[in-house]
Amino acid sequence: MTDRALIIVDLQNDYFPGGRWELVGIEPAAANAARVLATFREKGLAVIHTRHEFPTADAPFFAPGSGGAEINTAVAPREGETVVLKHHPNAFRDTPLKALLDGKGVSALTVVGAMSHVCIDATVRAAVDFGYEVTLVHDAVATRDLAFNGAVVPAAQVHAAYMAALSFAYATVISADESLEP
Repeated sequence: MTDRALIIVDLQNDYFPGGRWELVGIEPAAANAARVLATFREKGLAVIHTRHEFPTADAPFFAPGSGGAEINTAVAPREGETVVLKHHPNAFRDTPLKALLDGKGVSALTVVGAMSHVCIDATVRAAVDFGYEVTLVHDAVATRDLAFNGAVVPAAQVHAAYMAALSFAYATVISADESLEP
Protein backbone atom coordinates (compact mmCIF):
# COMPACT_ATOMS: atom_id res chain seq x y z
CA MET A 1 0.00 0.00 0.00
CA THR A 2 3.04 2.30 -0.18
CA ASP A 3 1.90 3.71 -3.51
CA ARG A 4 -1.36 5.02 -1.94
CA ALA A 5 -2.01 8.59 -0.83
CA LEU A 6 -4.82 10.16 1.18
CA ILE A 7 -6.44 13.23 -0.36
CA ILE A 8 -8.43 15.30 2.14
CA VAL A 9 -10.65 17.58 0.09
CA ASP A 10 -11.72 20.94 1.54
CA LEU A 11 -12.50 20.09 5.15
CA GLN A 12 -12.50 23.80 5.96
CA ASN A 13 -14.09 25.83 8.74
CA ASP A 14 -16.84 27.42 6.64
CA TYR A 15 -18.41 23.95 6.28
CA PHE A 16 -18.66 23.46 10.07
CA PRO A 17 -21.21 24.84 12.58
CA GLY A 18 -20.85 28.61 12.71
CA GLY A 19 -19.34 28.70 9.24
CA ARG A 20 -20.76 30.43 6.20
CA TRP A 21 -21.82 27.23 4.34
CA GLU A 22 -22.53 24.55 6.95
CA LEU A 23 -22.89 21.01 5.66
CA VAL A 24 -25.22 18.33 6.96
CA GLY A 25 -23.26 15.71 8.89
CA ILE A 26 -19.93 17.50 8.62
CA GLU A 27 -18.78 16.70 12.16
CA PRO A 28 -19.19 12.91 11.93
CA ALA A 29 -17.69 12.98 8.43
CA ALA A 30 -14.68 14.93 9.71
CA ALA A 31 -14.31 12.53 12.65
CA ASN A 32 -14.19 9.61 10.21
CA ALA A 33 -11.74 11.50 7.99
CA ALA A 34 -9.57 12.05 11.07
CA ARG A 35 -9.58 8.30 11.76
CA VAL A 36 -8.49 7.57 8.20
CA LEU A 37 -5.86 10.32 8.44
CA ALA A 38 -4.46 8.85 11.66
CA THR A 39 -4.03 5.48 9.96
CA PHE A 40 -2.22 7.00 6.99
CA ARG A 41 0.08 8.89 9.33
CA GLU A 42 0.79 5.75 11.41
CA LYS A 43 1.71 3.86 8.23
CA GLY A 44 3.88 6.70 6.92
CA LEU A 45 1.77 7.07 3.77
CA ALA A 46 1.43 10.28 1.80
CA VAL A 47 -1.20 12.77 2.94
CA ILE A 48 -2.28 15.73 0.83
CA HIS A 49 -4.80 18.30 1.99
CA THR A 50 -6.65 20.54 -0.44
CA ARG A 51 -7.94 23.95 0.55
CA HIS A 52 -10.36 25.84 -1.66
CA GLU A 53 -10.42 29.62 -1.90
CA PHE A 54 -12.60 31.74 -4.10
CA PRO A 55 -10.72 34.55 -5.86
CA THR A 56 -12.50 37.49 -4.20
CA ALA A 57 -13.39 38.54 -0.66
CA ASP A 58 -17.11 38.77 -1.52
CA ALA A 59 -17.26 34.98 -2.01
CA PRO A 60 -20.22 33.17 -0.38
CA PHE A 61 -17.69 31.09 1.61
CA PHE A 62 -13.94 30.28 1.55
CA ALA A 63 -13.05 33.95 1.13
CA PRO A 64 -9.30 34.50 0.75
CA GLY A 65 -7.53 35.00 4.06
CA SER A 66 -10.64 34.26 6.13
CA GLY A 67 -10.81 31.88 9.08
CA GLY A 68 -13.55 30.04 7.22
CA ALA A 69 -11.11 29.15 4.47
CA GLU A 70 -8.71 27.49 6.91
CA ILE A 71 -8.55 23.70 7.25
CA ASN A 72 -10.53 22.52 10.26
CA THR A 73 -8.58 21.38 13.32
CA ALA A 74 -10.14 17.89 13.07
CA VAL A 75 -7.82 17.16 10.13
CA ALA A 76 -5.26 19.96 10.44
CA PRO A 77 -2.08 19.38 8.44
CA ARG A 78 1.07 18.46 10.30
CA GLU A 79 4.47 19.78 9.44
CA GLY A 80 5.63 18.13 6.23
CA GLU A 81 2.13 17.38 4.92
CA THR A 82 1.32 19.07 1.64
CA VAL A 83 -1.53 21.55 1.30
CA VAL A 84 -2.70 22.25 -2.23
CA LEU A 85 -4.54 25.53 -2.76
CA LYS A 86 -7.26 25.23 -5.36
CA HIS A 87 -9.76 27.57 -7.00
CA HIS A 88 -11.92 25.03 -8.85
CA PRO A 89 -13.97 22.00 -7.73
CA ASN A 90 -11.52 19.58 -9.38
CA ALA A 91 -8.44 19.44 -7.15
CA PHE A 92 -6.29 18.61 -10.17
CA ARG A 93 -7.31 21.66 -12.23
CA ASP A 94 -4.64 24.37 -12.25
CA THR A 95 -2.85 22.86 -9.24
CA PRO A 96 0.34 20.82 -8.76
CA LEU A 97 -1.62 17.84 -7.37
CA LYS A 98 -0.93 15.40 -10.21
CA ALA A 99 2.77 16.28 -10.32
CA LEU A 100 3.02 15.83 -6.53
CA LEU A 101 1.36 12.41 -6.67
CA ASP A 102 3.39 11.27 -9.65
CA GLY A 103 6.57 12.50 -7.98
CA LYS A 104 5.80 10.28 -5.00
CA GLY A 105 5.04 7.29 -7.23
CA VAL A 106 1.39 7.22 -6.15
CA SER A 107 -1.00 5.13 -8.21
CA ALA A 108 -3.88 4.76 -5.76
CA LEU A 109 -5.84 7.37 -3.82
CA THR A 110 -8.11 7.32 -0.81
CA VAL A 111 -10.41 10.35 -0.85
CA VAL A 112 -12.34 12.01 1.99
CA GLY A 113 -13.80 15.50 2.40
CA ALA A 114 -16.51 17.75 1.01
CA MET A 115 -18.86 18.34 -0.79
CA SER A 116 -20.14 15.05 -2.23
CA HIS A 117 -21.79 16.64 -5.25
CA VAL A 118 -19.09 19.14 -6.20
CA CYS A 119 -15.44 18.84 -5.22
CA ILE A 120 -15.53 15.16 -4.28
CA ASP A 121 -17.30 14.24 -7.51
CA ALA A 122 -15.02 16.39 -9.68
CA THR A 123 -11.81 15.24 -8.00
CA VAL A 124 -12.66 11.53 -8.03
CA ARG A 125 -13.65 11.60 -11.69
CA ALA A 126 -10.49 13.51 -12.65
CA ALA A 127 -8.31 11.13 -10.64
CA VAL A 128 -9.74 8.13 -12.48
CA ASP A 129 -9.34 9.93 -15.82
CA PHE A 130 -5.65 10.37 -14.91
CA GLY A 131 -5.35 6.64 -14.24
CA TYR A 132 -5.40 6.53 -10.44
CA GLU A 133 -7.23 3.76 -8.60
CA VAL A 134 -9.63 5.55 -6.23
CA THR A 135 -11.18 4.49 -2.95
CA LEU A 136 -13.79 6.90 -1.61
CA VAL A 137 -14.71 6.75 2.08
CA HIS A 138 -18.42 7.58 1.97
CA ASP A 139 -18.93 8.31 5.67
CA ALA A 140 -15.95 10.67 5.67
CA VAL A 141 -17.68 12.89 3.10
CA ALA A 142 -20.47 15.44 3.65
CA THR A 143 -22.76 17.65 1.61
CA ARG A 144 -25.86 19.84 2.02
CA ASP A 145 -29.46 20.01 0.92
CA LEU A 146 -29.89 21.14 -2.68
CA ALA A 147 -32.81 22.58 -4.59
CA PHE A 148 -33.82 21.99 -8.17
CA ASN A 149 -36.86 23.17 -10.05
CA GLY A 150 -38.65 24.06 -6.83
CA ALA A 151 -37.90 20.77 -5.06
CA VAL A 152 -35.57 20.44 -2.09
CA VAL A 153 -33.33 17.40 -2.23
CA PRO A 154 -32.17 16.41 1.27
CA ALA A 155 -28.42 16.09 1.82
CA ALA A 156 -28.72 12.36 2.52
CA GLN A 157 -30.29 11.80 -0.89
CA VAL A 158 -27.75 14.05 -2.63
CA HIS A 159 -24.94 12.14 -0.95
CA ALA A 160 -26.43 8.72 -1.73
CA ALA A 161 -26.96 9.61 -5.39
CA TYR A 162 -23.36 10.76 -5.81
CA MET A 163 -21.90 7.79 -3.93
CA ALA A 164 -24.03 5.46 -6.10
CA ALA A 165 -22.86 7.17 -9.29
CA LEU A 166 -19.19 7.17 -8.29
CA SER A 167 -19.31 3.55 -7.13
CA PHE A 168 -20.84 2.51 -10.45
CA ALA A 169 -17.86 3.40 -12.64
CA TYR A 170 -15.25 5.45 -10.81
CA ALA A 171 -14.34 4.41 -7.30
CA THR A 172 -14.51 1.71 -4.72
CA VAL A 173 -16.85 3.31 -2.18
CA ILE A 174 -16.43 1.99 1.38
CA SER A 175 -16.99 3.04 4.99
CA ALA A 176 -14.30 4.38 7.30
CA ASP A 177 -14.40 1.11 9.26
CA GLU A 178 -13.81 -0.85 6.05
CA SER A 179 -10.95 1.46 5.09
CA LEU A 180 -9.21 0.79 8.40
CA GLU A 181 -9.30 -3.00 8.03
CA PRO A 182 -5.87 -4.55 7.40
